[in-house]
Amino acid sequence: MIRSLWSASTGMQAQTLNIAVISNNLANVGTSGFKKSRADFQDLLYQTLRSPGVSSSANTQVPTGIQVGHGVRPAATQKMFSQGEFSHTQNELDIAIEGGGFFQIIQPNGETGYSRAGTFKLDSDGRMVTSDGFSIEPEITIPADTVGISIGTDGTVSVLLAGDNQPSEIGTIELAQFINPAGLKSIGRNLYITTAASGDATTGIPGEAGYGTIAQGYLELSNVSVVDEMVNMIVAQRAYEINSKTIQASDKMLETATNLKR
Repeated sequence: MIRSLWSASTGMQAQTLNIAVISNNLANVGTSGFKKSRADFQDLLYQTLRSPGVSSSANTQVPTGIQVGHGVRPAATQKMFSQGEFSHTQNELDIAIEGGGFFQIIQPNGETGYSRAGTFKLDSDGRMVTSDGFSIEPEITIPADTVGISIGTDGTVSVLLAGDNQPSEIGTIELAQFINPAGLKSIGRNLYITTAASGDATTGIPGEAGYGTIAQGYLELSNVSVVDEMVNMIVAQRAYEINSKTIQASDKMLETATNLKR
């Protein structure tokens, strides 16, 4: 009887984590380049009271046996890197990746972070930076007398200077790819960093094999589906509720056993 109490409690704890993941997805439904997460679970250890396949007589075997589980535990929270929808902003510094790849961002500690958010801006030195002022890699610096910026699908950045009739190429945006993007570590600020699970980054030009293309004037929206997350929330809430009912039922059974002798 006590086993059921503990098993049900692990179910409630698991659904608490599930709701936390869902709430974070919903909180970031308007975050550019955000990728939703999914909670994965595993069943816990089993107590084997009778092993499958043991002999029940000289010529027969037990077909199934008796195994009793001990609940559930969280196994992983996996990032889902499906493509988000695009929003046309008409801002020449907003860029989206159509396909695979990540922007490379230099953090203040010198390490490289990776992002799908293309909400770039210019700092006081004319460098293309994130909303936190982190520079894109390779560094792109826009001259002060620029009157127009053009970013090609292959990442080529060209500017039209005041008094010129033809644009001048000033650099190229490169993308990074990973064998296992789900193994990247989220650190907030729309950034990921590499881990042993993700493998090292490989860089390339947008449009090459395995790399997406660049769309100027667009932003990739979050890939969170509000409807899907609401359905997941209902399922998690009901699972939490039914586990609490299991605890109540186990408590009632213990109460009945306690009251057998008065």
